[in-house]
Amino acid sequence: MSSSINIIIVTISILVSVAFYTLLERKILSYIQIRKGPNKTSITGTLQPISDALKLFNKSLISIKMSNMTLSYMGPLMALLLSMLMLTILPFKMLSTPDNQFNMLAFLF
Repeated sequence: MSSSINIIIVTISILVSVAFYTLLERKILSYIQIRKGPNKTSITGTLQPISDALKLFNKSLISIKMSNMTLSYMGPLMALLLSMLMLTILPFKMLSTPDNQFNMLAFLF
């Protein structure tokens, strides 16, 4: 029971960290291009990754008369689920360094 809770917590923290890494990337690119950056959804743009995710899921929908909308929504969700399941079988303990200084490099690898 506790291991499944740990897996859920790790998965959610990875998803949130990736969302904020994309926000950081967009902010840095906006400063390089001398513009304000993503601030459409809130004052500092902290809700921008959530807005981008919703836009991504709704963008690929094709409204054909005979299409199954349930399968259209389940396709991207299943791809996300499978990629998150792949993270559970990776041995992260084998990637750690003795001084734990470069753990971010192991995460990005």
